[in-house]
Amino acid sequence: MKKIIAVMLVAVLLAPCAFAQDKPGTAAAKEFWVFKDKGARENHFVPSGWMGDYGDVKLNDQSTDNPYSGTTCIQFVYTAKRTQGQGWAGISWQNPANNWGSKKGGFDLTGMSKLTFWARGAKGGEVLKFKVGGIGITPKATYPDSTEAEIGPVELTDTWKQYAINVVGKDLSYISGGFAWVATADQNLEGATFYLDDIKFEVDPALKPEGRKQEAMPFYVYADRSSMNNHFIPSGWMGDYGDVKIDQASKEDPYLGDTCLRIIYSGKATQGARWAGMYWQNPPNNWGNVDKGFDLSKAQKLTFWARGAKGGERIEEFKVGGLMGEFSDSDTAGVGPVILTTEWQQYTIDLKGKDMSYIIGGFCWSMNIDVNPDGATFYLDEIKYE
Repeated sequence: MKKIIAVMLVAVLLAPCAFAQDKPGTAAAKEFWVFKDKGARENHFVPSGWMGDYGDVKLNDQSTDNPYSGTTCIQFVYTAKRTQGQGWAGISWQNPANNWGSKKGGFDLTGMSKLTFWARGAKGGEVLKFKVGGIGITPKATYPDSTEAEIGPVELTDTWKQYAINVVGKDLSYISGGFAWVATADQNLEGATFYLDDIKFEVDPALKPEGRKQEAMPFYVYADRSSMNNHFIPSGWMGDYGDVKIDQASKEDPYLGDTCLRIIYSGKATQGARWAGMYWQNPPNNWGNVDKGFDLSKAQKLTFWARGAKGGERIEEFKVGGLMGEFSDSDTAGVGPVILTTEWQQYTIDLKGKDMSYIIGGFCWSMNIDVNPDGATFYLDEIKYE
């Protein structure tokens, strides 16, 4: 009996030591896996958080098609058919499955320096963003992730390549969204088939925190429909939003490249506001509640080309910045009113002397029914900071 008690006592005393060795961030724990191989006991999180056009996505988590290591990798097929009408899709690895912040399930990954993963495209040229955390932060959930970080857009090659998301200096004390990818239909016109393998958090003592970098110029809002140079999303619909339609891939005489933007304003006052407008935001639908601003301090102007379908269309204002919230734009500037012609003309918003260190509202237009009683159709192209 005494011998049994002694053995139990030793087991109890050793249990905390065993836990400490397994805990991420300790000296003994140098890595924490999201996916190692199909059925591997080291795997954490589940690819259960299907987002956007989820009907466009197929997952094979035991593909044997040339895995980077082990016997399997993960294959995704994204059709870009806009099945749910969103124009984008993605999957988040969660703990527990289907947890959007309503359940406890976050891991304490304190001490980890980066998340690394290997990826390749079936053809090459597939464009995606990759992310750590972010679950339940906006809108606020009961158990939100303690931070988020991302890289992209990333253009994949047809051979395996390792990528890393720097998380040094981030609060990793509670992470239930271990990994995620997002793809858009505009950047993957024919869809995308791609593979992922060896997804894990790692300790790298030499890695330094990433500061908010000043973006190099020119910095595009819109270059072409599927261009990797595009930043910001035309998601901030305002006023009589039901009066507005936007085609981001119009081939009606673009100023440069293959496509331009076509915007149709019906002027029907669908919501009773008698005006309408649209903001290009980062990320989509960010009215200042998400900390995702770009540092555009090097920009001295924003230029864009515009024309009207008939001529005489009056835009009250073209604008940059001006979004207010917890994470507000650092400044604002605009030009207008502008009377369009049927010929392409370049317009400039002067940014000299403006604080462009934090911009989430990259571009904006607004117009009203009083000076456009029959509505208006107009085109935009080559919107960029210089």
